[in-house]
Amino acid sequence: MSVGTHKPEDAVEDVTVWLANEFSSKLSPVAVGAIVRATHRDLQGQIVAEALGEMLHRLARDRIVRLVRVL
Repeated sequence: MSVGTHKPEDAVEDVTVWLANEFSSKLSPVAVGAIVRATHRDLQGQIVAEALGEMLHRLARDRIVRLVRVL
């Protein structure tokens, strides 16, 4: 994943691929993508563009971890 990604759509794609690979045994890529997109919507306008990749990855990963714990 490129933490320095500045285009929002690139960050969403990068994070989705990264997390889909990490959690492939627990969730489908479609489910991971939905979580990443929802997380991106929650972060829009809340953080500076330069931090989007890292913050999106951290928050989406945290949400996925919490979800798979209850599955």
